[in-house]
Amino acid sequence: MKKYFLAGILVWAPLAITIWVITWAMGILDGVFGSVMHVLITVLPSNLTEGLIHFRETPFIGVLIVIAAIILTGMFAITIAGRWIFRNWEKVLHRIPIVRSIYSSVKQVSDTLLSSSGDAFKKAVLIRYPHQNSWAIAFQTGSPMQEVAEKLGTPHIHVFVPTTPNPTSGFFMIVPKDSVIELSISVEEALKHIVSMGTVPPIGQEPKN
Repeated sequence: MKKYFLAGILVWAPLAITIWVITWAMGILDGVFGSVMHVLITVLPSNLTEGLIHFRETPFIGVLIVIAAIILTGMFAITIAGRWIFRNWEKVLHRIPIVRSIYSSVKQVSDTLLSSSGDAFKKAVLIRYPHQNSWAIAFQTGSPMQEVAEKLGTPHIHVFVPTTPNPTSGFFMIVPKDSVIELSISVEEALKHIVSMGTVPPIGQEPKN
């Protein structure tokens, strides 16, 4: 019975977690749409809000509308008029004391992580961590700024060392470039290996005894 129970867990656990993550994401999108609809229903006259109330109750309508809005925004943002509008919009945000600090920081991080031409999280590497006799899988995230590079003298790189089984937290480190070993596996495969606490090897990388 124990063997059958564990086999069942191995089948259902990934599926259950996947459904939970998707449901959580859809709940956030529906929440965004619901907030907008609530404001409209509060502001608009009652004769106009009756249709909105029924529209809001349609299953998954919030998810579809938010996704469509994001796609349409992206299509508009790459046009000449869109770039001009968003550039001036950012100038306005940068003039607001508290908002500019939060917005500029989040934008820099998102631009770095989501940019197709950037080097962030494009390479999995091995580094010595937490001491010289052990190794950890990390992700190269960039190079040191000018002042740090000048004071360190030798070439260094930025790496992010994720924790397991929750890779969203971890440690940012600056390590010597010549002490790093580059891996041929993709970032996705390395991330799966980390999340599984080393129990799931990348494809074609079976453990060697």
